[in-house]
This record gives sequence, C-alpha cells and structure tokens, in this order.
Amino acid sequence: MGLCFSSPKATRRGTSRRNPNLHSPTQGKASEKASNKNKKKTKKSKNKIQWRHGGGIPYGKRIDFGYAKDFDNRYTIGKLLGHGQFGFTYVATDNNNGNCVAVKRIEKAKMTQPIEVEDVKREVKILQALGGHENVVGFHNAFEDNNYIYIVMELCEGGELLDRILAKKDSRYTEKDAAVVVRQMLKVAAECHLRGLVHRDMKPENFLFKSTKEGSSLKATDFGLSDFIKPGMKFQDIVGSAYYVAPEVLKRRSGPESDVWSIGVITYILLCGRRPFWDKTQDGIFNEVMRKKPDFREVPWPTISNGAKDFVKKLLVKEPRARLTAAQALSHPWVKEGGEASEVPIDISVLNNMRQFVKFSRLKQIALRALATTIDEDELDDLRDQFDAIDIDKNGSISLEEMRQALAKDVPWKLKEARVAEILQAIDSNTDGLVDFTEFVVAALHVNQLEEHDSEKWQQRSRAAFDKFDIDGDGFITPEELRLAPSNHFLKKPTLIKMGESASMSFADF
Repeated sequence: MGLCFSSPKATRRGTSRRNPNLHSPTQGKASEKASNKNKKKTKKSKNKIQWRHGGGIPYGKRIDFGYAKDFDNRYTIGKLLGHGQFGFTYVATDNNNGNCVAVKRIEKAKMTQPIEVEDVKREVKILQALGGHENVVGFHNAFEDNNYIYIVMELCEGGELLDRILAKKDSRYTEKDAAVVVRQMLKVAAECHLRGLVHRDMKPENFLFKSTKEGSSLKATDFGLSDFIKPGMKFQDIVGSAYYVAPEVLKRRSGPESDVWSIGVITYILLCGRRPFWDKTQDGIFNEVMRKKPDFREVPWPTISNGAKDFVKKLLVKEPRARLTAAQALSHPWVKEGGEASEVPIDISVLNNMRQFVKFSRLKQIALRALATTIDEDELDDLRDQFDAIDIDKNGSISLEEMRQALAKDVPWKLKEARVAEILQAIDSNTDGLVDFTEFVVAALHVNQLEEHDSEKWQQRSRAAFDKFDIDGDGFITPEELRLAPSNHFLKKPTLIKMGESASMSFADF
C-alpha cells in the first residue's frame, strides 16, 4: 500500500497536487522548466528554514501522532509481506488471541515534511471511516513509538483478483464470476462517495481476497491516492494508473465519477482479457483514453451478452456527467445480485488473454533487468555518475522531483523529459515512487529499447542477455533459470515470485 496522497485545497478550483506516477500528455515543456526553476529556489529556502527550526531532526520524529504506545505488548511481528517508500508491511500475531494481522510499519525518520505526516494521518482516518465495510480491509488500530507508526489491519491471504481468476480449477469462468467481483468494487466506490471520498486508483492490484476459500469476499486494500472532496469541487491533479485513468483526470477536472470509469476498464478486462486503451507509451495510452472508443467487435465480444456490453459501455462514457454513478451501476440488471449475468463459461480465449495481460508487466521487468547484466564497466560507471548527480539528497534513490530538477539544470543523462514519469512508473519495481540505482540502470535500458528497438545493436544485446539466462538452451527462460543464472543481482526476488513457477519466456517475449 502506498502513501502517495495529500490533502486537497478547500476551494472550487480543487487541488493542484502533482502525481509522482503520471504526467499530462498536453503539458508544455516551457511551463515545466519555468516551474522547475521556481521549485529550485523554493526548495533551497525551505531547507534552510527546516534546518534552523528542526535542528536536522526529521519532522516525523518531532510529532506525537496521538496513537497508542503499546504495540510491542500487543503484537509480535513475523514475515515480510511487502515494502514501500516509507516502510514495510508484515504479518504479525496478536499476543492476546494468536490471530494473524497485517501490520504496516512506517518509519518516522523518513517523514521529513509536514505533508508526509498528514498523509499518514489521512490514511488512518480513511481506514477508520471505511474499515467496517464488508469489502474494505478491516482496520484494527494505529500505534506509535519513537521510531515507527504501526497501522494494524485485517490480513488478506486470498491473493490478487486476476491471479485468483486464472487459478480457478478447470478454468471455468463465467460472466457471473465477473459480475460478482465488479459488484464488490462498486460497493467500495459507492461507500467512498457517500463519505465524500474518491478512491482515485481503482485497479485489480489494489484488491485482495480475504481467503483462498471459494466465495471469499474481495477487499480494497490500498487507499494511498484517495482524497476527500466536497460537493461541487474538482481535483486538478493527475493521479492513478495509466490503463485505468479517466478522461476527466487528464483534463484536470475530476471527481467521484473517475472511480466508475476505472471500474469500467476493469470490467472490460474481466470480460475479454484485454485492455480497452493501450499503447506502447504512457502518452499513447492517454491519447487512446481521450479519443478512442472501446472495441466490442473482436473475439470474444460477439459471444458476450448484450447486458454485459451495455453495462461496460455505460461505465466507459467519456463525459463524466453522462456516466452511471456507482450507486446507479449497482442497480444495473447485469451486475446486481441475482441479476442476468450469464453462468455459461466465457470463451477460453478470455483467460488466455488475461494470462498474457498479467504476464506482460512482470516479464517486462524481468527482461529489462536481465538486459542490465549485459552493461559493461564503462557504461556502468557513466550511469553511476549520472545517478549520483541526480540524487540530490544522497539517500541512494531518485524521486520524480529530483529527475525534473536534474533536467532543469541540464544535467547530461540518458532519460528524456517526455518519458521521465512513464519510465519511473514502468521500472519502479516496488511502486514506492522512488528509483534506486538498479532501477535507474534498467530505466536507461528501457529508453534504449524504445529508441533503438529495431537496431542491430539492440538485437545483439537482447540475444546476449537471453542466451545468458537460457541455461539449458531450449529457447525459453524459466524462473528457476533466472535464479540460477550468474550475475543476477539485478533480478529482484518478488518479481520472480510473481512471475510464477509455470511461466516461461521466449526470445519473442523477451
């Protein structure tokens, strides 16, 4: 779960907060550079003020959040589940009853600005407000000590939405199966909107099943970009994930309707296994979202019911005021409980398409990390110099803002401005909004791939990397071969785990 959100201004003009993961396709370079020059001056003066008043102590360590102080007496931390920009999520055991919970441990020392403290407080507030809902991860309590904030939540062990569908026994998957999960997502959106909250990042990865049991409830687990909003106001910042972002978000005039659009995109994927809007680049995806209508002619759409198609079309209306609300969508005949969603198995091509969709992003990261091992010492030294020049605060990672500042200073590096946010999102393997040196090297290769994909040099590099990991020479790379291959320090274990033991990659995939 991320901590990427901040509070909207209480004005009719909405927020002007920028998202670390997305950038507008219509944003001019001249205004961007002018903004960066102002930011450089502002950041320098802010640093002086912070040092004078804070004595160099991180803001988060100077604040009492008002949370309970007895975490160590109540819980024992166990295995690691994941990590983000500010901390880690663990399985923990309740010392009183032995029950397992999920604990998000956030490091206070990494909260250097007041806004980061407000982000944590807001996340707790949102979980408290929604935690009793059947389709939202349960909130138990928040704790703190001198070094950490602990957010204790319900443990969801049933896996991600798309993975669960693909793991179904006998591969029997129906429209009704899709309608059941879509209905649960809509319930979350409707509850959010009822409480004056917009989720802003509805996507399959942000939903987990409570357990592995058949019929287990689906739970929303990540409210990292969520914001409260008052009636009549609009958000002016661009946030979310490229495939699921609504047109009005790109126009910087978004509200609760954007959540419904995102659920429409998810439903489209659930019914045909493909994205309704796709391109090789983020800007290309945005242009598709703004201009293109979803396709309902290709297989398997001719075999999908008219009710399902009608439902998706009414959620993917580009004009937000003409789109169904979450509450209205819940009453649609196709999605409502006991409705008309068919129990006839969907064409097997849907599962095949979905499998490719899930595999795509994971294989892309693995392939680029494998390619990173082909870089020679001179190239690596050059990239290290560039990385150090951009890493202004010398914390071993680069933020999007540091990238933009580097561009404003004309630092010579391999990443072009138009692709900075796109590449950060594609390469940031733990989705914390930061890029470490390994990810930076992979990002440089990503740019080369985009710019030299058909060149002989790129093909030679790709073949050398592929052969290096195809240990048995059968023309396919398996997760086991990636683990056994030499110099695999660029390959991160979570990526290998997500790839799955049965997955393999041909040179064409690579």
